[in-house]
Amino acid sequence: MSKNLHIKTFGCQMNERDSEIIEQLLAQEGYVATMEPERADVILINTCSIREKAEQKVFSLLGALRTEKQKKPQMLLGVTGCVAQQEGMQISERMPHVDLIVGTQQIYRLPEMLDRLQQGVTSREIATDMEASFTIPPFQKLLTASSAIPVAAAQGCKRFVTIMQGCDNFCSYCVVPNTRGREISRPMTDILEEVEILAAQGVREITLLGQNVNSYGTTNPVAAQQVNFPQLLREVAAIKGVRRLRFTTSHPKDLTEELMRCFAEIDNLCPHFHLPVQSGSNAVLRRMNRKYTVETYLDKVERLRRYRPDIALATDIIVGFPGETDDDFQATMDLLNQVRFHGSFSFKYSDRPHTRSTEFDDKVPEEVKSIRLTTFQERQDTICFKRNCEYIGKEVEIMIEAKNATGIKGRTSSNHIVHCPDAPAPLLPGDLVMARIVHAGNHSLKGKIENQHE
Repeated sequence: MSKNLHIKTFGCQMNERDSEIIEQLLAQEGYVATMEPERADVILINTCSIREKAEQKVFSLLGALRTEKQKKPQMLLGVTGCVAQQEGMQISERMPHVDLIVGTQQIYRLPEMLDRLQQGVTSREIATDMEASFTIPPFQKLLTASSAIPVAAAQGCKRFVTIMQGCDNFCSYCVVPNTRGREISRPMTDILEEVEILAAQGVREITLLGQNVNSYGTTNPVAAQQVNFPQLLREVAAIKGVRRLRFTTSHPKDLTEELMRCFAEIDNLCPHFHLPVQSGSNAVLRRMNRKYTVETYLDKVERLRRYRPDIALATDIIVGFPGETDDDFQATMDLLNQVRFHGSFSFKYSDRPHTRSTEFDDKVPEEVKSIRLTTFQERQDTICFKRNCEYIGKEVEIMIEAKNATGIKGRTSSNHIVHCPDAPAPLLPGDLVMARIVHAGNHSLKGKIENQHE
């Protein structure tokens, strides 16, 4: 008999992919995904702890679900992901109604843990062990879960594929090495097999995922079969049916000339690159332990644009890092004005557990961080609008992602959302069409479909 499963995902694309893996694992045990938590037999909260606000949302949601659990005591409530990894015992103490706490490297054990709970063998399951070695079979099982388990009908026209996990960079503000473990690359044969399965099911766009995809194959080259990231990109791009290829996230220090050339030489590699800079001040970058300078970052941006002049660049910015002065922040604004990013994710710095920056002096006052963040975001919005206006009058290829009564929503290869209100009726998600851009907003474009070439 099938059981209803509801997963609420917080955080980044890595978490979204982990939720997909969990669904695939539990589908083999008869679980069926539901969007309605009140109908669920199992509710899993897949969490992110990169920022304090995301962690606070998790605890708020768990508190709200206490009433649901009281009304339906047979329902199982679990926490997975980075907050579970980082705050396992605190969750256990603060939230006694939580039945299941599973860390980032233990999600492959979910079927057996749920079975023990449902059979009454145990009253609570906690698994937050970090594996001592990243080459042992359990971690490999986690990374290969999606290729070892038959994939059901593809969910939409685009999917994430994990190529590596963990990080060895140890940025002073970042929890990832503590919550995700050390860096490990997934074998290329497993990656290619998964992409081939997805492409055969009709998936047209693949995004390769990792905390630092640029360093794929360098930490454990035996597992990656002596293949680096540019070589992997070329292999994936050559798979029949892959019309668009993306990847995220990258570290500037590992951006090589060979990878830059890929944007000029691989036809289906999308001209969109998320390259986090974090700050425009060398002093701040040193305290962050980012291992590059503003000058080397700008040099790589210039070379990228020589290889692919139409590339759309996005970035991450942290404002108010400990010790950030007015001059440091102005350097970040100067970098924004020079690069003119097509988009950015910007946040106020917050202390995260077990990171070096929590011990730094000269914390920036909250009100100063808020002012700086607003200043940055307002300028970024202005640049986004001007960047988007550059597309007006151009004919661009869009992939249809959704359709409703008012028209369709598609996305360009440069990652711009395009709304087309007067779209032809036969169009479906995954279709590729040409649209002429007729209007630009801060965060999206409006287009008119000129012709349907598929």
